[in-house]
Order: sequence, then C-alpha cells, then structure tokens
Amino acid sequence: MTIQTVTDAIRYVGVDDNTLALFENQYPVQPMGVSYNSYVILDEKIAVMDSVDARAEEEWLSNVAQVLEGRNPDYLVVTHMEPDHSGSLMRLAQKYPEMKIVGNAKTFTLIKQFFGTGALSEDRMLEVGERDTLSLGLHRLRFLLAPMVHWPEVMAAYEEEEKILFSADAFGRFGSLERTGRAPWAPQARRYYYNIVGKYGVQVQALLKKISALEIKTICPLHGPVLTEGLEECLRLYDLWSQWEPEESESILIAHASIHGNTAHAAKTLKGKLEKKGAQVTMCDLTVTDLSYAVTSAFYCGKLVLACSTYDGGLFPPMKEFLEHLQTKGFRNRRVGLIENGSWAPAAARLMRTKLEEMKDIHLYETVVSLRGALNQTSEAQMDALVAELCAE
Repeated sequence: MTIQTVTDAIRYVGVDDNTLALFENQYPVQPMGVSYNSYVILDEKIAVMDSVDARAEEEWLSNVAQVLEGRNPDYLVVTHMEPDHSGSLMRLAQKYPEMKIVGNAKTFTLIKQFFGTGALSEDRMLEVGERDTLSLGLHRLRFLLAPMVHWPEVMAAYEEEEKILFSADAFGRFGSLERTGRAPWAPQARRYYYNIVGKYGVQVQALLKKISALEIKTICPLHGPVLTEGLEECLRLYDLWSQWEPEESESILIAHASIHGNTAHAAKTLKGKLEKKGAQVTMCDLTVTDLSYAVTSAFYCGKLVLACSTYDGGLFPPMKEFLEHLQTKGFRNRRVGLIENGSWAPAAARLMRTKLEEMKDIHLYETVVSLRGALNQTSEAQMDALVAELCAE
C-alpha cells in the first residue's frame, strides 16, 4: 500500500495483504483482502505506532524507512501484541537498537513469550499505565488501557494535539485499502466486530466510556481505513454492538440447515408467508454460508428462526456449529422461533431449545413447527401460527 498522509506530522505506513485467504485461519477475506495498519508520528521525537504481520514485513520496513528519511525512530508503541500486529516488531527493534519499545506490563510479558526472555534488554522497555503520557514534542500520547478488546494487553493511544485515537483492533474492519478503501465502513466492520471482538462487549463498553470525554477528530485502527468522517455513527454502532442490541429489531433472519432440501423448502415457505405480512426477512443457508457472515446476520436482526433437520439423533452439524458460535460470541436478547424436521424421530427442536436456554435473554416463541419429512397440512398450520407470533410484536 502506498504511504499516506494522515496529517502533516503523521503518516500511514501499513501494508495491504491481498493474498491472504483466511484471517486468523478461519474468516474468509477474499476478494477484499485485509490491511495491517501502522503509523509514524514525526516530531522532535519519532514514534512508530505498531508493526505488521510477518507476511508484510519487508514492505513495511521499506515504508517506515522512506518516511524516516534517514532519521532514527525513538519509540515503537505497541498497542496490541497479536502476531498480525507484532510479527515484525523484532525486525524494527534490531534495525534501530536505540529505539525504545513502549507498552504496558502485559505487553512485555507477551513479548517475552513470543520472542524469548532475552529478546529485549530491560533498558529498552518503556512501561506505561492508565493515562500515562509520552511527549514527542508538539505531539503527546495519552495511553488508555483496554484489556480484552480483544487481548489482555490491548491499549489505545490518544494523540492530544491533533485529537487522534489510535484504537488498536477497535473500529477495524476487513478489507485492504487498495480494494475497499472507499467501501462503506459498517458492513465489514460489523463482521469484524462480532467475530473478533464481539464476545467482549463489557470491555468494549469500558473503553467507550473512557473515550467519551475525548474530542476525537480521527480514528486510526489497526485494520481498515483511517476514519475521519461519520465518527458519531461509528461510535453509535460500537455502543449498540457491544450491548448485543440488534440494529433492526423487527427484522427476521431465517437460518436453515437442510440435508435433502425439505427443511430448506419449509424455510422458504415461511419467508414467503412473512413477507406477505410485510415483514423484513433475510435467509441464510447454513450449509453454504460462511459462519462469520451467518453470525453477523443473527446479531443484526432482532428475530431469528432456526430450521434444522435431525441427524443421527442430534442436530445437523451446520446448525450445531452455528449455535456454538453464537453462544461463544455472547448471543443474547433475541426472539427465536424453531422449525424441526425428522422423518421418524424429530429431536432438533428440543436440542436447539436446550442450547438456546444456555444463552442470556433469549425469548422462544411458543409455536414449534415440526416436520415429518416434508411440509403437510398439520405442519403448515403450525407455521401459520408461528407467523402470527412473529408478526404480533
């Protein structure tokens, strides 16, 4: 990625990765790619803000050197130690042996774990805590600890002169800057949040409280574009997401897992009935949809209908995995309807209910649609009753 000017004194020196197939080896990021963001603050003293994944090491080092124009950096500020942001840390530390590494106590614990206890001498470690500051000259960084957003060592850094929040993984999104720099922020930020950060809503709320008193003109995250416009909406969405509230409370997601097609047909029939009542409905076939998108859709909507076949006396695996992911990410505060299918011993509704009852604030609709192979007059009557419940609120 080409070096970019954030302000007169701050440069973007991050790198796009357009070849990575799976972020964290599980979330598809093709064809949009992903960016590993890093910044340089040029002042009397120079601070490099985070490094990048080892995959992008050489390009990043070149970008940093180009911006430095022969000067040596004084500090490398480490806001997050996950390897996609710390993978090149030691290369920069070795290249500039006088440079100090700035982090909190947990940062240096993780540096020793990843790179060895002798990787950095003690005199190179500058430990900071909550609200500590680091003066660079005209610019001054104030540090705000943000543990478990989404690792224990995470911290944000607020640059007081230009009102810039270096937010670590918060406010990041999937997508390289080259390919998606002008794309709307919310869709891939939403998927990033719910799948990467979403479990830690309480901790995100704590960070939002800390930054609420700050005047913020720019947000510089570790993935995705630098944010200078629509900041109020970004903050509003983060507040909503971190309280597990739906964006569309009356919108309905029908997520189905069908073996031979009859359960999928029932789901499509339900969609048609709901749309005739004026409901806003989204369909998700769990057998072909990546879980990161399915999970995001479930959090987006206020109502969810699960349609699943019984398989080997249990849940059909795509539905089982979906529910496990929802539980892991803290799914709650939703209204849920159930459709099951079982030719001789339907058990899916009971098993889905059991799993949902382990989650917080889940309201289950009274009517259960139970198929014995395919829709018939009895199960369609049950479906009509479920439609009435879904549309009654």
